[in-house]
Amino acid sequence: MADINLSRLKRGESLPTKAEVQKTKVATVSPAELIEAERIYRRGVISVRDLIAPAALRVDTNYIQLGAKFVRTLFVVTYPRYIAVGWFAPIINFNSPLDIGMFFYPVEPQIILKQLKNKVGALEAQILADAEKGAPRDPIRETALRDIEKLRDDLTQGTERFFQFSLYVSIYANSKEELDRITEKIEGLFGSRLVFSKRALFQAEQGFTSSLPLGIDQLQIAFNMNSSPVASSFPFISSDLTSDNGILYGINRHNNSLILFDRFSLQNANFTVFATSGAGKSYAVKLEILRSMMFGTDVIVIDPENEYKYLSDAVGGTYVNISLNSDSKINPFDLPRATHGDEKPADIIRSAVITLKSLFRLMLGELTNEEDSIIDRALLETYAKKDITADSDLSKVESPLMNDFQEVLSGMVGAEKLAERLKKYTAGTFAGLFNSPTNVEVDNQLMVFSVRDLEDELRPIGISMIVSYIWNVARSKLKKRILVIDEAWWLMQNEDSAKFIYSLVKRARKYYLGVTTITQDVNDFLRSPYGQAIVNNSALQLLMKQSPSGIDIVAKTFLLTQSERYLLLESDVGEGIFFAGAKHAAIKVVASYTEDQIITSDPRQLLEIEEAKKEFEESLARGEVPANPNVV
Repeated sequence: MADINLSRLKRGESLPTKAEVQKTKVATVSPAELIEAERIYRRGVISVRDLIAPAALRVDTNYIQLGAKFVRTLFVVTYPRYIAVGWFAPIINFNSPLDIGMFFYPVEPQIILKQLKNKVGALEAQILADAEKGAPRDPIRETALRDIEKLRDDLTQGTERFFQFSLYVSIYANSKEELDRITEKIEGLFGSRLVFSKRALFQAEQGFTSSLPLGIDQLQIAFNMNSSPVASSFPFISSDLTSDNGILYGINRHNNSLILFDRFSLQNANFTVFATSGAGKSYAVKLEILRSMMFGTDVIVIDPENEYKYLSDAVGGTYVNISLNSDSKINPFDLPRATHGDEKPADIIRSAVITLKSLFRLMLGELTNEEDSIIDRALLETYAKKDITADSDLSKVESPLMNDFQEVLSGMVGAEKLAERLKKYTAGTFAGLFNSPTNVEVDNQLMVFSVRDLEDELRPIGISMIVSYIWNVARSKLKKRILVIDEAWWLMQNEDSAKFIYSLVKRARKYYLGVTTITQDVNDFLRSPYGQAIVNNSALQLLMKQSPSGIDIVAKTFLLTQSERYLLLESDVGEGIFFAGAKHAAIKVVASYTEDQIITSDPRQLLEIEEAKKEFEESLARGEVPANPNVV
């Protein structure tokens, strides 16, 4: 180029422009050089297909190896005469990655009607020929004739259409052995519905392509079906978890449908809630309490941390503080008054003695067989001193006190040490809690028993005593009730109290009582044999955010999949998995603004509410109209 420019200058010509230089350069490049340059350029360009494509594809006789994955395709060959709606749901919900391909090829009605007419003629001729020969009737031919006639009518009237239907299922696995195992399970599911399937032999690649979202049917294996059976294979199964009646527990995170249930319409009305601290378990239970009360259900709560006081005040409930210095007293020797059903006084006294023995094991520690026998006889004698026997009218008797029991023990041979150990509950430090007549009446729709001010040593004893009292109330008068035991793991630490809660949960259904157990210490609760039994006897369960240390035992107890484990480990506040019987779904607990203001446990939010109330009251005192009266 430099030599050309020099010669042009010698001839007095001007130098070439930039555009002329570029044109000259392009003209000197051959087409082959351009193609090679384009190929080199594209080799360094990454497309979306490069990103999603596997590293390699190996085609075998009945499967393909797609990178590290093994893929096999099944196709359906034939269907039974009748097939139920939703028959495909177990395969869609199968716990393994699947690709499903469906192809519908409409067939013109006049073509099918002509073929059906010929088929009807052949069947009628055959049936007539058999009758003339005196041969026995053939039910298969007669059934086929009825089906064809019905189909002809439906096609003629336009209520049915005719299709050729292809169904392919591609199965993914991490190894050849796993692929064979999953394939057998899928074939078993098909076979249980009398649907016959086959593997795509020597057509593995075509089967895989046919199940991809490309709309390409390379297998071309179809079955003649009309609209109704085709519709029964509809692949989009909604994970609905709801009933016709009940309260709203939350929103189904799968499809945003409502999770509605009436716990009293299930096989039992018990409910267990497991979550870590701050996951929203108390919030969800308080929301259930508020909505249940709207339907006339009585609710009794055992509150270990004063979390339910604001709710109780907001709805006009009764808040009972059980502590050494409280004026509210419960006598552990109380019996049910007006008994329900055919329970005899002797049975009620025997049940009360068994419950009290469990309470005394909490109070006195481990008991020997001899001490257990002494307490048993002392309890019966204590009741007898108050004329409470098998022949008594329990509606007119006066229950004994702890002091009466100690006096009986003191007069028994070999019971001196027991009487001495019991003194701290009758005349010692703890005398104010257990040695007084009951002055608490369960006469409000919401009753909250607070045990926050009880010492840690007394808390399991106090909760057990309150639960026993509530159980007596439930047995005395049949009424729809919910009993909420928050931080139930306190009671699971001792075998006797755990056994009593299990017995309560098991028998509650007979007395129209639903027991809700809430715990954040999943390990202590579920490792107890009674804790496992309580879960098994609860028709409803709610799992919210779990800690990594407890997720293994939760997953084992509730048979969770790997994805459900991750869901519980990573859930936000108010999210989890809701179980109702054998079904479950991911749930999001939601509340209206007014409900949220009543049930919140967030200290920051409670402080804001109190400040808003104070500001509202000050505005009223000054004779001013608050800017936003809805804050309270």
